[in-house]
Amino acid sequence: MNDHALDGYHLSTDPVRLDADLVHRWLSTDAYWALDRPRDLHDRAVAGSLNFGLYDTESGRQVAYARVVTDHATFAWLCDVYVCRDHRGKGLGTALVEAVADHLTPCGLTRITLATKDAHGVYEKIGFRGLVAPKQWMTLGLVDPGPINL
Repeated sequence: MNDHALDGYHLSTDPVRLDADLVHRWLSTDAYWALDRPRDLHDRAVAGSLNFGLYDTESGRQVAYARVVTDHATFAWLCDVYVCRDHRGKGLGTALVEAVADHLTPCGLTRITLATKDAHGVYEKIGFRGLVAPKQWMTLGLVDPGPINL
Protein backbone atom coordinates (compact mmCIF):
# COMPACT_ATOMS: atom_id res chain seq x y z
CA MET A 1 0.00 0.00 0.00
CA ASN A 2 1.13 3.56 -0.64
CA ASP A 3 1.59 4.41 3.02
CA HIS A 4 3.05 7.82 2.14
CA ALA A 5 -0.29 8.93 0.63
CA LEU A 6 -1.98 7.96 3.87
CA ASP A 7 0.38 9.98 6.10
CA GLY A 8 -1.91 11.95 8.36
CA TYR A 9 -4.87 9.63 7.78
CA HIS A 10 -6.24 6.51 9.45
CA LEU A 11 -8.18 3.72 7.71
CA SER A 12 -10.87 1.82 9.60
CA THR A 13 -13.55 -0.78 8.89
CA ASP A 14 -15.20 -0.12 12.26
CA PRO A 15 -18.86 0.66 11.45
CA VAL A 16 -19.18 2.72 14.64
CA ARG A 17 -16.66 5.25 13.27
CA LEU A 18 -18.56 5.89 10.04
CA ASP A 19 -20.20 9.30 9.82
CA ALA A 20 -23.41 7.98 8.25
CA ASP A 21 -24.92 11.43 7.71
CA LEU A 22 -21.80 12.72 5.98
CA VAL A 23 -21.38 9.67 3.74
CA HIS A 24 -25.03 9.81 2.71
CA ARG A 25 -24.73 13.53 1.94
CA TRP A 26 -21.57 12.97 -0.15
CA LEU A 27 -23.09 10.19 -2.18
CA SER A 28 -26.62 11.51 -2.61
CA THR A 29 -25.57 15.03 -3.58
CA ASP A 30 -22.14 14.71 -5.22
CA ALA A 31 -21.67 11.21 -6.66
CA TYR A 32 -23.18 10.75 -10.14
CA TRP A 33 -23.99 7.08 -9.47
CA ALA A 34 -25.91 7.74 -6.24
CA LEU A 35 -27.55 11.14 -6.72
CA ASP A 36 -30.76 11.41 -4.73
CA ARG A 37 -30.23 7.98 -3.13
CA PRO A 38 -32.82 7.78 -0.34
CA ARG A 39 -31.41 7.58 3.17
CA ASP A 40 -33.17 4.31 4.02
CA LEU A 41 -31.73 2.66 0.91
CA HIS A 42 -28.28 4.00 1.76
CA ASP A 43 -28.52 2.70 5.33
CA ARG A 44 -29.53 -0.78 4.15
CA ALA A 45 -26.63 -0.85 1.67
CA VAL A 46 -24.15 0.15 4.38
CA ALA A 47 -25.58 -2.42 6.82
CA GLY A 48 -25.08 -5.25 4.30
CA SER A 49 -21.57 -4.28 3.26
CA LEU A 50 -17.96 -4.11 4.40
CA ASN A 51 -17.33 -0.37 4.83
CA PHE A 52 -14.05 1.51 4.82
CA GLY A 53 -13.67 4.97 6.27
CA LEU A 54 -10.59 7.15 5.89
CA TYR A 55 -10.13 9.69 8.68
CA ASP A 56 -7.92 12.73 9.15
CA THR A 57 -5.65 11.77 12.04
CA GLU A 58 -5.49 15.28 13.47
CA SER A 59 -9.19 16.17 13.45
CA GLY A 60 -10.68 12.67 13.43
CA ARG A 61 -13.05 13.75 10.65
CA GLN A 62 -13.95 11.29 7.92
CA VAL A 63 -12.53 12.33 4.54
CA ALA A 64 -13.22 9.31 2.32
CA TYR A 65 -15.38 6.21 2.04
CA ALA A 66 -15.54 2.93 0.14
CA ARG A 67 -18.02 0.08 0.31
CA VAL A 68 -17.54 -3.57 -0.63
CA VAL A 69 -20.24 -6.16 -1.20
CA THR A 70 -18.62 -9.56 -0.75
CA ASP A 71 -19.02 -13.17 0.33
CA HIS A 72 -15.43 -13.05 1.68
CA ALA A 73 -14.66 -16.21 -0.30
CA THR A 74 -14.99 -15.85 -4.07
CA PHE A 75 -16.23 -12.44 -5.13
CA ALA A 76 -16.32 -8.76 -4.20
CA TRP A 77 -17.86 -5.68 -5.75
CA LEU A 78 -16.17 -2.39 -4.87
CA CYS A 79 -18.57 0.54 -4.95
CA ASP A 80 -19.36 3.97 -3.54
CA VAL A 81 -15.71 5.07 -3.50
CA TYR A 82 -15.70 8.75 -2.56
CA VAL A 83 -13.04 11.24 -1.45
CA CYS A 84 -14.29 14.53 -0.03
CA ARG A 85 -13.56 17.48 -2.32
CA ASP A 86 -11.26 19.18 0.21
CA HIS A 87 -8.94 16.17 0.25
CA ARG A 88 -8.77 15.32 -3.45
CA GLY A 89 -5.54 15.50 -5.42
CA LYS A 90 -3.45 13.88 -2.68
CA GLY A 91 -3.60 10.29 -3.94
CA LEU A 92 -6.12 9.29 -1.29
CA GLY A 93 -8.49 7.59 -3.73
CA THR A 94 -5.76 5.35 -5.06
CA ALA A 95 -4.43 4.66 -1.56
CA LEU A 96 -7.92 3.88 -0.27
CA VAL A 97 -8.68 1.41 -3.06
CA GLU A 98 -5.26 -0.19 -2.65
CA ALA A 99 -5.94 -0.60 1.09
CA VAL A 100 -9.32 -2.19 0.32
CA ALA A 101 -7.67 -4.66 -2.07
CA ASP A 102 -4.96 -5.43 0.51
CA HIS A 103 -7.64 -6.01 3.16
CA LEU A 104 -9.44 -8.49 0.89
CA THR A 105 -6.32 -10.36 -0.29
CA PRO A 106 -6.33 -12.93 2.57
CA CYS A 107 -9.87 -13.98 1.52
CA GLY A 108 -8.49 -15.56 -1.67
CA LEU A 109 -11.14 -13.92 -3.85
CA THR A 110 -11.28 -14.85 -7.52
CA ARG A 111 -12.03 -11.25 -8.49
CA ILE A 112 -13.00 -7.81 -7.33
CA THR A 113 -15.20 -5.92 -9.76
CA LEU A 114 -16.26 -2.30 -10.02
CA ALA A 115 -17.89 0.10 -12.42
CA THR A 116 -16.72 3.63 -13.15
CA LYS A 117 -17.63 6.34 -15.60
CA ASP A 118 -14.56 8.51 -15.21
CA ALA A 119 -11.95 7.14 -12.77
CA HIS A 120 -10.33 4.38 -14.81
CA GLY A 121 -6.87 5.82 -14.18
CA VAL A 122 -7.27 5.59 -10.41
CA TYR A 123 -8.15 1.91 -10.58
CA GLU A 124 -5.64 0.98 -13.29
CA LYS A 125 -2.79 2.12 -10.99
CA ILE A 126 -3.79 -0.69 -8.63
CA GLY A 127 -4.18 -3.33 -11.33
CA PHE A 128 -7.84 -3.16 -12.31
CA ARG A 129 -8.46 -3.62 -16.02
CA GLY A 130 -11.39 -3.83 -18.38
CA LEU A 131 -13.25 -7.11 -18.65
CA VAL A 132 -11.37 -9.59 -20.84
CA ALA A 133 -14.62 -11.23 -21.97
CA PRO A 134 -17.39 -8.67 -21.41
CA LYS A 135 -19.87 -10.75 -23.40
CA GLN A 136 -19.70 -13.38 -20.64
CA TRP A 137 -21.03 -10.89 -18.08
CA MET A 138 -24.70 -10.13 -17.77
CA THR A 139 -26.84 -8.03 -15.51
CA LEU A 140 -30.44 -8.19 -14.39
CA GLY A 141 -31.83 -4.72 -13.89
CA LEU A 142 -34.71 -5.03 -11.46
CA VAL A 143 -35.22 -1.28 -11.54
CA ASP A 144 -34.58 0.20 -14.97
CA PRO A 145 -32.30 3.23 -14.48
CA GLY A 146 -32.63 4.13 -18.15
CA PRO A 147 -29.63 4.43 -20.43
CA ILE A 148 -26.27 4.63 -18.72
CA ASN A 149 -24.02 7.18 -20.37
CA LEU A 150 -20.51 5.90 -20.02
